[in-house]
Amino acid sequence: MQDVSNWLTRLNADGVSLNIKQLLYYQKKTSLLNLVPRKTIQSKLAGSYLAKTKGRGMEFDEARHYQPGDDIRAIDWRVTARSGKTHTKLYREEKERPIFILADLSPSMHFGTQLFYKSVQAAHLAALIAWSATNRGDRIGGLVFNQHQHREFKPLTRKKAVLGLLHGLVEVHQPNDLEPGSFQFSDACARLRRLVHPGSLVFVLSDFQNLNEGAKQHLSRISRHSEVIAYSITDPFEHDLPKVTNSQTVEITDGFDQQTLVLGEKTVSQQYHRSHQRQFEQISRILQQSKTQLLNVSAASPIEQQLVGKRGDNA
Repeated sequence: MQDVSNWLTRLNADGVSLNIKQLLYYQKKTSLLNLVPRKTIQSKLAGSYLAKTKGRGMEFDEARHYQPGDDIRAIDWRVTARSGKTHTKLYREEKERPIFILADLSPSMHFGTQLFYKSVQAAHLAALIAWSATNRGDRIGGLVFNQHQHREFKPLTRKKAVLGLLHGLVEVHQPNDLEPGSFQFSDACARLRRLVHPGSLVFVLSDFQNLNEGAKQHLSRISRHSEVIAYSITDPFEHDLPKVTNSQTVEITDGFDQQTLVLGEKTVSQQYHRSHQRQFEQISRILQQSKTQLLNVSAASPIEQQLVGKRGDNA
């Protein structure tokens, strides 16, 4: 517990509010994420990734027999002389792979019982992804939203692009403003769909409490041409009731509605667990149907302690 307290002090964090110092911390943590693309790069722009398609790029791939229509400038004269048959050089094209982040800072994300609000954890994860992308030379863009507003960031390179996104996270993160609004998760997915370029890597950071059919359709469309990874951010209280020695009744509220819970009773605890488990399984099914990879992150511990083993070969 003392280690976590010291860690929060170093970040100037209280678990509820968000500031730029917390997000700058992850500039030196980029080794935690492996952003190597898994899908074939489909972008038409030149970049730093080798695509599986062959063409007149910069990286030599192989030589094959000359075929009618091949560019005579690509003839491999050495292989031709050695084999006695005309051969053509093939190159692996370099393609660009922009990275987009959708960060959900809506009211359901402003909840946490141990270390962080889920919204703060989402911002920390977004910062880590952004710094990691910039470290690899990727362009970084995205969309940050709450129930009242959204900020869009077109994909750009260099440190300035990251800082713009981080300041957007701080500005949109308003833990004291939880009044209902008109901007929904599905609206954010629709906006993201307009922003994302084919061949992109897309990260969606949310608790997915407002995942509906509209959002599913937008994510499905994006996943047709880009790799989409969803980080589901939850709090331990959303999985199980706290364990207590003696049965006790507690009142809980989200600021608008109030509810009574009985702690310490096995039947109530089991019903609570099953109910929330069904909810998370439903979220998982919807994301699976939309061809979105799902990873889980807890708001109860530092993100750097949780990423080992995430997304296959992440370290």
